[in-house]
Amino acid sequence: MPCEKKPMRYGHSEGHTEVCFDESGKFIVTCGNDGDVRIWEGLDDDDPRFITVGEKAYSLSLRNGRLVTASSNNTVQLHTFPEGEPDGILTRFTTNATHVTFNSNGTRVAAGSSDFLVKVVQVGDSSDQRTFRGHEAPVLSVTFDPRDQLLASSSCDGSVVVWNIEEQNQVTRWNLLQKTNDVSNAKSLCRLAFQPHSGKLLAVPVEDKVHLYERDTWSHVTTLSDNLITQPVNVVSWSPCGKRLAAASVGGVIVIWDVSSKMCLERQKHEKGFTVCSVAWSPSGAELVYTDTEGCVGLLEGVCSLLSWQPSTVARDFDDLFDGDEDGQMDEGESPRRPQDDDDIITSTGRIKNRAAFLEDDNSLDTGSLKLGGEKFRDDDDDDGGSSIAPPPGPPVPLRPVYEGPMPTPPQRAFQPGSTPAHLTHRFMMWNSVGIVRGYNDEPENAIDVEFHDSAVHHGMHLSNALGHKMADISQEAVLLACPSTDELCSKLVCVHFSSWDTHKEWVVDLPRGEDARALCLGRSFVAVATSALLLRLFTIGGLQREVFSLSGNVVCVSAHGEQLCVVYHRGTGFDGDQALGVQLLSLSQKRRLILDQPLPLSPQSTLSWIGFTAEGTPCSVDSEGQVRPLLEDQGAQGQSRRHFNLISCLFCRCIPCKGSRFPPTLPRPAVAVLPFKMPLCQTSTEKGQMEEQFWRSVLLHNHFGFLSSNGYEIDEEAQSQSLKEQQELLMKMFALSCKLDREFRCVELAQMMTQNVVTLAIKYASRSGKMGLAQRLSEIALEKAQEEHQEEEEETTGRSEMSRYNSRQTEEVEEEDEEENEDREEETQPKKLDYLTVNVSPQVSSGGASPAQPRVTNILDNIPNRKSAPLTSSSIKTKKSPVLKPLAPKPKSKTQSTLLQMSSKTNTKRQESEERPEEPRTKEPNPNPAPPSPESTENRRPQTGFQLWLENHRKNILAESPNLDETDLIKDAMGRFRSLSAEERLSWTERAKGQSGDDPKKRKRPEEVEDKEGSKETNEETSAKKAKTVGVAEKLSAFAFN
Repeated sequence: MPCEKKPMRYGHSEGHTEVCFDESGKFIVTCGNDGDVRIWEGLDDDDPRFITVGEKAYSLSLRNGRLVTASSNNTVQLHTFPEGEPDGILTRFTTNATHVTFNSNGTRVAAGSSDFLVKVVQVGDSSDQRTFRGHEAPVLSVTFDPRDQLLASSSCDGSVVVWNIEEQNQVTRWNLLQKTNDVSNAKSLCRLAFQPHSGKLLAVPVEDKVHLYERDTWSHVTTLSDNLITQPVNVVSWSPCGKRLAAASVGGVIVIWDVSSKMCLERQKHEKGFTVCSVAWSPSGAELVYTDTEGCVGLLEGVCSLLSWQPSTVARDFDDLFDGDEDGQMDEGESPRRPQDDDDIITSTGRIKNRAAFLEDDNSLDTGSLKLGGEKFRDDDDDDGGSSIAPPPGPPVPLRPVYEGPMPTPPQRAFQPGSTPAHLTHRFMMWNSVGIVRGYNDEPENAIDVEFHDSAVHHGMHLSNALGHKMADISQEAVLLACPSTDELCSKLVCVHFSSWDTHKEWVVDLPRGEDARALCLGRSFVAVATSALLLRLFTIGGLQREVFSLSGNVVCVSAHGEQLCVVYHRGTGFDGDQALGVQLLSLSQKRRLILDQPLPLSPQSTLSWIGFTAEGTPCSVDSEGQVRPLLEDQGAQGQSRRHFNLISCLFCRCIPCKGSRFPPTLPRPAVAVLPFKMPLCQTSTEKGQMEEQFWRSVLLHNHFGFLSSNGYEIDEEAQSQSLKEQQELLMKMFALSCKLDREFRCVELAQMMTQNVVTLAIKYASRSGKMGLAQRLSEIALEKAQEEHQEEEEETTGRSEMSRYNSRQTEEVEEEDEEENEDREEETQPKKLDYLTVNVSPQVSSGGASPAQPRVTNILDNIPNRKSAPLTSSSIKTKKSPVLKPLAPKPKSKTQSTLLQMSSKTNTKRQESEERPEEPRTKEPNPNPAPPSPESTENRRPQTGFQLWLENHRKNILAESPNLDETDLIKDAMGRFRSLSAEERLSWTERAKGQSGDDPKKRKRPEEVEDKEGSKETNEETSAKKAKTVGVAEKLSAFAFN
């Protein structure tokens, strides 16, 4: 016969209500939104006793004469039962506890709260507590394993986690539920339950079904469902025998299944359709009590009689239960037929309807597997062989091979850097250096508030969110919003271009049907949107469509800074909890290029939390473990690479600290904190580790100054010199520490990083410490560093001279072209005057050898400017006599010599200027016929060295290989290539250069002699100075080291 449903009665005020039986089954205990715990002696008790535990009571549990409650004062309290005397406070939380439960023997209490924590407390000693962290939202429910080894919990973050109590770690984790930000907004309470006695199965309510997971393997065994359940299942509860499972839904439906056969034994519906928020079995299993969200209590009686038709012994075979004789005997004693109701379970023949016959669940077990799967649902301690129905054995099921390799990791979903999760009712849609975009998804209003850090950029804005935008970004020019697609509308992109000077401040773009926006960002002059179609769509800030790129995988997030765009995507499938992400850095300026394309480094078993740019434009990433990593930009040039370390945002990281939660609340506005940056080195607690961390942090800061200066930023020279001084001081301290520990090899390694002056101090320290062998090695290092410094100075001087010579030569070529053009124009405009000069000035020449038809105009033009061009030519020759440093054979010069050479060159220049000054008035006389450039001056403008001639011939090839090189980098690259040539090739280029630039020895005999004399004099001076310098340094260092 069907169970009897007692009329519901009022118990508490409107709100969440919970219920349980005591161990004897005599009392029914309830708690509710009024803060009272009521003790009923049966449902007909008109005067129940009550205990006030707080303003609100959220949960209760009863075991061994003790009552534990979770109240609104953020505490978990104990009371004696049935007296109701307070017995102390077990634990406290920063917010209210949401669910409490006892273990099987009543020695422990598990509690979950809204501050994302789960605690297990010993009842006898409340100081013995274990805290479990890992949920990212308020905890919905907790339940103990009957063996007291495991603990299961569900959370508003959508996860169900199984914990190992002793080790306090996660055994397994499923993401099964819909995410929400609070228990009050959750679609389901998801009250979990382990199977009694054995704990073989874990029942988890998932939407409108109940999933059963097997212990140890944690595989999904089966699913229980019913056609009457159309809304999410709220709570589940096992019968004391562990064979039946009761579930109650948000729609007020209560269903009882026989787990082994998946038969639906009972279906009851709330008389008013209210949500059933708690169910509990009596110790005998004959009654089922339940409560709703209106504070009422109901009872189902006679639940154990649902299986009374099953035989008490197993003497008869399964087929005998359904033979014709037995049917006839049952038909003879049946009561008169009555109309069938959908809520009736037992038919007129006394048989139970097999609900599994018409559920058609995809996850249901077939008849052939019921026999095999029945062992999973049968209790080990159960000796009643006839308590479950076993169908006839089917054909043997072949065993499938078990995969024991690494398990694939679920891919990380796309997100917006600087935003909080989209399932929160009040959330930050974007928080960056420009402003804040807040989203409110309340029932009365769905709106977006935009706030700017600097009110001078723009005033705050309040936007309606009728389209349901989920993503946003904000810049100095615009606010960008995007919404997902629905059945009626496609995904839309909305841009509020508030910096536009025209009247239209907003534009909207509809994405193609079936394509959703997954990530977006705003750049200096572009809008980037990554879609579900693996496309990256670019728009101008005014709404004009630009390029469309294909992505190599599903996008994770995008970020922009200036003209740079950073895209993070899935480049493959990760395993064992690791994500396989890739990052691309694009430059969207006029010269579009791919700057970076490499895997994105992450900590083990972590996810990407944020990606963006520093203040100067270097991309950085942060993973879920809190590791900050700058992405280095490699710019290769002929096998050499330059790496820019820009750590301005890593020297101090701006963040929002969250207390008691993973994400900050929108109101009140959270404060931004500044955290110091530290290098992740080993043993930073020791003196050596601290100095090493400080040194390398200072090195990164110094490299940061170099990067800024090379990119046009104004830097603090005092801070830059201070960082260098700090580095050398730290090196000297580490050197002294290594000397005390007799680590001489380490001392030499430190000396390699010192400057020459600090190496001198190290030699002095090693000599005073009695380490003469170390001092000798350090003196050799000092000599090497001195030679390196000289060589670097010469290379810099050579590069500067080559650069200046090249620039002057280009300027002369431009002037020469201008002069030739002017001469051509004058020749065209004055042909008659030239003929007149030809006839009158040189009549003898015209009558002597040449015919009058062919006058020798060239000789006349050559003779006219000869008188006044001679001093100009000589002065031009003299100005070319400055010493040239050829890159083929650099000679080390001291600072004194270079200073003397500069002074001598300046003196010669002054003398030349003084010699030219008396002749200046002559050169300023008006000359109607400008003279053409002399052959000697044009010859002097040709390359003077083999390197210059080689550079002229190979300039186009170098620029073709590296078009982005500027003139300085081009000369450096060319010098490296020219030095890599063999000696014969360089000599041949030098001879060719001399052959092209050499003049007639008769015409330039005196200048060459003067130049040779001065060159030989300078060579002798340089050689003698070099010898004196080298001997002096060696003698000083050796004398200093050993005296």
